[in-house]
Amino acid sequence: MSQVKVLGELAVLDDVGPPRRGRAYPAAGATSALLLPAAVLLGALVLWPVLRTLHASVTTDGRWVGAQHFRAALAAPGTGAVVGRTVLWAVLVPAVVTALGYLFAVASRRSQEGGLVRLILLVPVALPLVVTGVTFRLMYDPDPTRGVATLLAARLTGRAADDAPQLLGRGLVTVALMSAFVWAWVGLAVLVFRAALDRLPPSLADAVRAYGGGRRHVLWDAQWRPLLLRTVAVVFALVALGTSRTFDLILVMTPGSVRDDATVLALQVWQTSGRTTTGQGAALGVVWLVAVVAGMLVAAFFVRQAWPPPRVEPSPDPAPTTPPRRLFRLLAAGGAVAWLIPLVVLVATSAHGAVDAAARGWWSAPPGTGSYTALLGGDELWRALGFTLLLATVVTATVLLVALLAAYPLAWLTGPAAQATGLLLMAATVVPVQVIAGPVNEVLGAVLSSGTARGLALVHVALGVPFAVLVLRNAFADLPAEQVRGARLGGRRWWGTLHRLARHNLPAVIAVSVLEFVQVWNDLAVGLLFSGPEATPIALLLAGQSRGFVSNSGILAAGSVLASVLPVLLMVVARRQLVAGLVSGGVR
Repeated sequence: MSQVKVLGELAVLDDVGPPRRGRAYPAAGATSALLLPAAVLLGALVLWPVLRTLHASVTTDGRWVGAQHFRAALAAPGTGAVVGRTVLWAVLVPAVVTALGYLFAVASRRSQEGGLVRLILLVPVALPLVVTGVTFRLMYDPDPTRGVATLLAARLTGRAADDAPQLLGRGLVTVALMSAFVWAWVGLAVLVFRAALDRLPPSLADAVRAYGGGRRHVLWDAQWRPLLLRTVAVVFALVALGTSRTFDLILVMTPGSVRDDATVLALQVWQTSGRTTTGQGAALGVVWLVAVVAGMLVAAFFVRQAWPPPRVEPSPDPAPTTPPRRLFRLLAAGGAVAWLIPLVVLVATSAHGAVDAAARGWWSAPPGTGSYTALLGGDELWRALGFTLLLATVVTATVLLVALLAAYPLAWLTGPAAQATGLLLMAATVVPVQVIAGPVNEVLGAVLSSGTARGLALVHVALGVPFAVLVLRNAFADLPAEQVRGARLGGRRWWGTLHRLARHNLPAVIAVSVLEFVQVWNDLAVGLLFSGPEATPIALLLAGQSRGFVSNSGILAAGSVLASVLPVLLMVVARRQLVAGLVSGGVR
């Protein structure tokens, strides 16, 4: 954009041109300043810790030992079972989540009850995994007088109450954990499939029918081949990556006596190293990191192929669409009712005093407010809630600011540079925090004091920036040329242009803000690894109370309900902006 004199008057020449990203690129000096905060955070708290872990895995006191730590770690008793269990999680759980997500998405389309079904399925997505663990541990309590699932299993198998199947016993604990994870993640799969199904052009189905195709041909040629096969791959890969974050669920839901039978790499790395850097812990972390990054590369390949779904231009006279068959709609409604049962168990248990909740099932005692009274009467919960609210707010605002500054120059890259940047951001997004906990504590010890609120917030910011930059960068790059031109002409300086671009991408900004806030609010792993006595998030408080689970079950249930209100409200209110923001740009 330049200014020249035309007939004695000052005129503005629009040189933005077509939507070539370089046309809106800021000056070199401004670019360096914009990228500096993100580069410092990721370099100090992600990249260097990863390199430090790699170094520790092949050295001892600075001396090269090669694969010695890898051999020792993999040969340790139980490690083979842990690796196998991790692989099982990464294969079986995504398959179940993908199948259920697709079925629910199809069965709840264009029907009166479909919106309610999707709303019910969305609630578990917003719950902290700590709360999910508490909920299912209440359901699967081995005592049939307290655990409703154990009681039903005993009656269905015709066994006496004393001989009821132990759903949290050695043989079934992994299955029980997987069922909790599936319950929590199916709603996300439904949102992705719904977005894909809504982008399918109706003309494809009409064309297949015009050539004599039946329902089976419409399903394959007008839905699966153009988009849904790749969307299945996207959902499967994303859920598989999500199973690497089962740390919170396993730590809270499994009794200590069977935890070794449910351990996966997410827990094994933490148990081996904790907050320090050890040779065998680093070796296990490298194995896990390589597996996660390899899964990320597979996910990136399919996301680039299939996401976001193609835009469908609305036709002036859209053809009427047929809702799913009545049987499918009834099955979807029945499934949604089943999805409500764990929430009913949690709320019903919280509506009893501590003694009643510990001694008998929620269905056999009158409700009361004893647990809420005991919980709200103390100051421990209020301190944890206040600290978590402040932490999540500060972290979200900082992540959004740093990500906007970095996404602005990165959005206009093209070719290999854009692809490499996208892959690096995705890799930084999926780095497990347990793998880099020791080196990060070393950095915090040198810069701040480890175990402080400032250090905890700094780690959250560093872990949240890659995903936020990725989403915002893609959203900026996907803007129509007219909006880019308007932002460029209206902004006299780069910050004016950035402000206008952010306004045009409000759904992406809202999506990043809500997801980051909910992530920090729900987190246990980062709080467990980096918090101190004066910095206790709500998830860490609940996890600590779960050590005496039976005696604290009423208090735990009440605390879980209170801790879930805010993230659930945010996700429900912003659900449309979340979908629109996440699909506003492809992975480049």
